[in-house]
Amino acid sequence: MGDKVEIDKQAFHDRLASFIGAWKKDQRSGDTLFGGANSIVILMGRPDDAAFTSYRKNNAMHLWLLGYEFPATLILLTAEKVYIVTTTKKAKHLEPLVGGKTPVELLVKGKDAEQNTKNWTTCIDVIKAAGKKVGTIAKDASTGPFVDEWNEAFKEPLKELTEVDISQGLSAAALSVQDESELRIVRTASKACTSLMAEFFVEEMSEVLDEEKKVSHKQLSDRIDKKVDDKSFFTNAKAKLPGDFDTEQLEWVYGPVVQSGGKYDLKLSAQSDDTNLHAGTIIAGMGLRYKNYCSMVARTYLVDPNKSQESNYKFLLTLHESIISSAKDGMDLKEVYNKALGMIRAKKPDMEKHFLKNVGAGIGIETRDATLIINGKNTRKLSDGMTLCIMTGFSDITNPEPQDKRSNTYSLLLMDTIRIKDSPGAVVFTNSAPSDLESTSFFFKDDEEEQESPKAKTKKDSKVGAVATSNITKTKLRADRAKQNDEGAEQKRREHQKELAAKKQEEGKKRYSEATGDQNGVTTKKFKRFESYKRDNQFPSRVERLEIVVDQKASTVVVPIMGRPVPFHIHTIKNASHSEEGDYTFLRINFLSPGQGVGRKDDQPFEDPSAHFVRSLTFRSKDSHRMEDISNQITELRKNIVRKEQEKKEMEDVVEQDKLIEIRNRKPVRLDNVFVRPGLDGKRIPGEVDIHQNGLRYKDHRGNNIDVLFSNVRHLFFQPCTHELIVIIHVHLRNPIMIGKKKAKDVQFYREATDMQFDETGNRKRKHRLHDEEEFEQEQEERRRRAALDREFKGFAEKIQNAANEDGITVDIPFRELGFNGVPFRSNVFMQPTTDCLVQLTEPPFTCITLEEIEIAHLERVQFGLKNFDMVFVFKDFHRAPVHVNTIPVESLEGVKDWLNSVDIPYYEGPLNLNWGSIMKTVTGDTHAFFEDGGWGFLNNESDDEGGEEESEESAFEMSDGSVAALDEESSDEESDFDDDASADASEEDGSFDESGEDWDELEKKAARKDRESGLVDEEVGKKRKR
Repeated sequence: MGDKVEIDKQAFHDRLASFIGAWKKDQRSGDTLFGGANSIVILMGRPDDAAFTSYRKNNAMHLWLLGYEFPATLILLTAEKVYIVTTTKKAKHLEPLVGGKTPVELLVKGKDAEQNTKNWTTCIDVIKAAGKKVGTIAKDASTGPFVDEWNEAFKEPLKELTEVDISQGLSAAALSVQDESELRIVRTASKACTSLMAEFFVEEMSEVLDEEKKVSHKQLSDRIDKKVDDKSFFTNAKAKLPGDFDTEQLEWVYGPVVQSGGKYDLKLSAQSDDTNLHAGTIIAGMGLRYKNYCSMVARTYLVDPNKSQESNYKFLLTLHESIISSAKDGMDLKEVYNKALGMIRAKKPDMEKHFLKNVGAGIGIETRDATLIINGKNTRKLSDGMTLCIMTGFSDITNPEPQDKRSNTYSLLLMDTIRIKDSPGAVVFTNSAPSDLESTSFFFKDDEEEQESPKAKTKKDSKVGAVATSNITKTKLRADRAKQNDEGAEQKRREHQKELAAKKQEEGKKRYSEATGDQNGVTTKKFKRFESYKRDNQFPSRVERLEIVVDQKASTVVVPIMGRPVPFHIHTIKNASHSEEGDYTFLRINFLSPGQGVGRKDDQPFEDPSAHFVRSLTFRSKDSHRMEDISNQITELRKNIVRKEQEKKEMEDVVEQDKLIEIRNRKPVRLDNVFVRPGLDGKRIPGEVDIHQNGLRYKDHRGNNIDVLFSNVRHLFFQPCTHELIVIIHVHLRNPIMIGKKKAKDVQFYREATDMQFDETGNRKRKHRLHDEEEFEQEQEERRRRAALDREFKGFAEKIQNAANEDGITVDIPFRELGFNGVPFRSNVFMQPTTDCLVQLTEPPFTCITLEEIEIAHLERVQFGLKNFDMVFVFKDFHRAPVHVNTIPVESLEGVKDWLNSVDIPYYEGPLNLNWGSIMKTVTGDTHAFFEDGGWGFLNNESDDEGGEEESEESAFEMSDGSVAALDEESSDEESDFDDDASADASEEDGSFDESGEDWDELEKKAARKDRESGLVDEEVGKKRKR
């Protein structure tokens, strides 16, 4: 072990305290993880290549606690102290650990046999004193003289003790749940894996297949193996790796493995053989360790697949996504497996015999955590922060249409590294390697036929040359040629929208393949118990006088009933009122009970709705002031409780960020003289923004700070001051933070672009020059100042991007040329699309809609004659309320449609505003049934039949109440010039159409005569017209 070994003392003691705390907690709650162990022995012998590859529990604990492996070392843990037996050289590196939160004692093993025996005796005495149960790692395969010496010394004392397996306890308390820094390393290892898979292996494999080269599986694996050392490859990879990424810390833990030609081994111990790559079903898998943490990925590639193979792969993909989405905090591992098994039995029961016995395990420092294997028996629960390797596959499937002898059987495998969250849907670290059928299918045989078929269909006129054909247009008028091109673009847009809608429908059916949803669209509320007092001595002293007492501290009203004080928690009380009748004042207290017909806000579940309930209590007294005071106190207490609950609910999504790690050894990158929004309390004053190791810090001259961690940043925007009064760096957060007393999900740093010292009103004295040269110079200076501001802020935003490279943050700039006016809240603002969002950053409240979260868009009030239309965004999370952007000018309609189409968002349009509350209630009520019934197709107002446009217009006018009301008002104000008789006559004339026709003078005379005969022309109207 070299001299460069530096152990992080703070991290060691923090993790050790966390581990011992979890151990003690398990002892108090029934010894389910540590088996009641009173002491723990972690023994490590000499280095072993096999142990290094997979990292057994003892190796993993060394790395987790110390950051290094210390061979020939014994760690003995008790609830109060830690003993470490090791050699003299290693003890020097461990000396800094002495004197922390938990006492650490080093026992040095040297050449003195007597001293060594004394060390073993000390350890054995500590174990005996702690208790009769000693925790060890089952199936520990440590070897070497150090291990043999300990086993010999411990043989006799062990007869008086009981060994218990602590593997599950080590996993739960230390290894399975990763902290933020560990998750970053796992994510980096995942990016390295997916880069090799998607950007190197796929290209190599395609070249071999395309050129029909004879390359063995082993040779392909060796090429991947060598690529790990290529620093330039990872520097230029599409998956952005951290700036300090070090290829020397990459090591293989799985593969690389390439398999094809009917022989497949889906175990992690599989190796590439010397047979040549076969153009059929190809399985590639690889796993890397980076800075001691692992990640693995595997994909199946299909070459010229038949329909059966495509169908099976689509089912595998759906099953894989279902497993990932069901893996969430609190879920049993066996439930995840059994749910997948149930899906197979329901949809493809013939595939059950080919399904793997488990679908993955925990991953981290260990390549495969044996206590976290996902099978039908494991009862361990998943926790937020766990990392898993999900491995979904079918082995030895019979191919009904084999291409050759090596295609008779095939296997399918998908493997991804994921992170468990507390909400449904895990984070997939390896999603940069695409797994959809289009990306994993390769077709070589039918290329020539596909190229020839379009030529056969095209018929050319022999009289017209190639150049002339391209110049022939369908119209002779120049003005109509632009319309002709627009019609072509509109047709392409409609076709693309149909594809997007069909794709969205298929995704919906896959995502909600089983009946899901809330009960009739309403989330079931849980019954809550409220306890006012645990003991009698906690009652207020005034209850002895048997009077009504409002206890503000316990949120309880104590009333006398039958000579005894009875407490009622304020949550059980609906309201209180008082009334005067004669000499008495009556106080009425109404309680919540089933069947009252109260509003939705007051509705709450009851433990037993069929029980007898007291609906109200009435008290009377001659002291009217006393009764009024009690009524007011109860009302005020009720208001305070409701307000506190609303505040608590509002603050539920606010997270407490980790501490900002400041840069100490150098001056941080700084942006001076900036203002922040939302503003801090007090007068608005400028401050400065610093870039630190893991986040940003804004501070003003009053000492107020705002910290924003990179891990909490969802989007980073830079908006230049072109056509604006301010230049902006805007941060949109994943989770809200507290700024002052308010929560905020957006933090903005800005500087005003105009020179405030310059008076634009003309009140100052000016020196007039010829041709107003001074004004021209001022305009030039203004342009230079704005350009300098843009450069400064953009440069700072790019520095933020570089500092937060590990978190995948990139600077996004709004596209002003695609912008449009709209009303997302109350005021009309200018909305601007960016690469990933639709934003409005100039005027608070800000708008930031992430495009990847959008399910569909609906354009409302799109009908002839209206100057504005509305746009509604429905999110993929159907429980999230749709977002409206109202009053968009109709001139922007085509631009909005083009933008939505370009970012692959399916949109629909209609003439009316829809009730989205009831629509989303239907969707969430049974999402599976919603998509089975056609999904969002009900929004489509177009028809492919002839005359569809006329029908849609008629239906729009019939359904629009506003239009009918407007017509009624017009008809009441002004009489119509025609009646039913006239229209009937006109229809008769239209029916008897004469080819010869009549001139205009005759037609006008006839119309006037009929008007006079029918009495439709009023004399007064005639007089007005004459005037």
